[in-house]
Amino acid sequence: MVSNHPRSIALWLTAGLWLAVPLAQAQPSVPTFTVGTAAAAAGFEFEGTLEPQQQSVIAAQVSGTLRVLAVKAGDRVKAGQLLAQIDEREAAAGLAAGDAGVAQSQAALAQARQNAQRTRELRAQGFVSAAAQDTARAQLDAALAALAAALAGRQQAALASGHTRITAPFDGIVRATHAEAGELAAPGKPLLTLYAPGRLRASVMLPLSRAADARAAREVQVQLADGRVLAPQRRTELPGADALSQTVEWRLDLATTAGADGLVPGQPVRVRFVGAAAAMPGALPAPLAIPSAALLRRGELTAVYAAVDGRFVLKAVRVGVAAGGQVPVLAGLKAGERLAADAVKAGLAGARPTP
Repeated sequence: MVSNHPRSIALWLTAGLWLAVPLAQAQPSVPTFTVGTAAAAAGFEFEGTLEPQQQSVIAAQVSGTLRVLAVKAGDRVKAGQLLAQIDEREAAAGLAAGDAGVAQSQAALAQARQNAQRTRELRAQGFVSAAAQDTARAQLDAALAALAAALAGRQQAALASGHTRITAPFDGIVRATHAEAGELAAPGKPLLTLYAPGRLRASVMLPLSRAADARAAREVQVQLADGRVLAPQRRTELPGADALSQTVEWRLDLATTAGADGLVPGQPVRVRFVGAAAAMPGALPAPLAIPSAALLRRGELTAVYAAVDGRFVLKAVRVGVAAGGQVPVLAGLKAGERLAADAVKAGLAGARPTP
């Protein structure tokens, strides 16, 4: 039975006030705003690809059976490390034949020198004619030339023997292999592709109609698949255009190391030419923008709280680089949506959007 004593009523009211305070705090009201577009810099963008700045296709230089392929795709190698071994028996036979040819030419030269010496002595005594002396001298010259040819042939055989061992020309990573052990190698046949794990570059093909606008761009940006934007250290427009596609290649050297942060050759990127005339095709749309405080970052999650039916709903977004307190939204939102101005408060239990 509830007492009507004034002291009891006062205690009951005080307890009610203490209960009301946490309840009000558990349902905070959070101001919201409407998503709008940012001031878009005139420009355009095209799709590009990451590629290494130093890459080589290692090919065979002699014929023979590929006995050993010592690496596979993804392996890291050091300069001078063995990559492949071609059957050296044919090269060894050629080297042995070269040695024999040199020995034969040396013997023939020694005989020609002795004959030339005897002929010269006999000519001095008047026993042989001048024609005989000329013949002996010509035979000596021919022997000297034959020895030079034999030495050159042996050197060529030695080079061929050395080409049976294929080594890495620089420190790098094997990007792909194009042959298997047991296959027949031939001069010029690709065996593997090796690239240096240094800096990458973005390669983009631009229509000739946009070449002048690209040169006039105030800034060039390379946007990665994860939303990061990098500024190239150097721009290179290759001379000449593709006759079929009527495009010209631009190479944008980046400072990012290959393999760092998950960047590898072949990944797609978007290249923006900012400050140039924004004409179709490829014109940059006006980006959406939100205040930095409206963005929630938790580990790999980047999200905002959207006001839906009087409550907040978490939405994942992809954003660009913040500037001036504003963050460009690349994906996940539409213009006109209402968001919480303070993502931290909107995440509290019972948080409600301000009407």
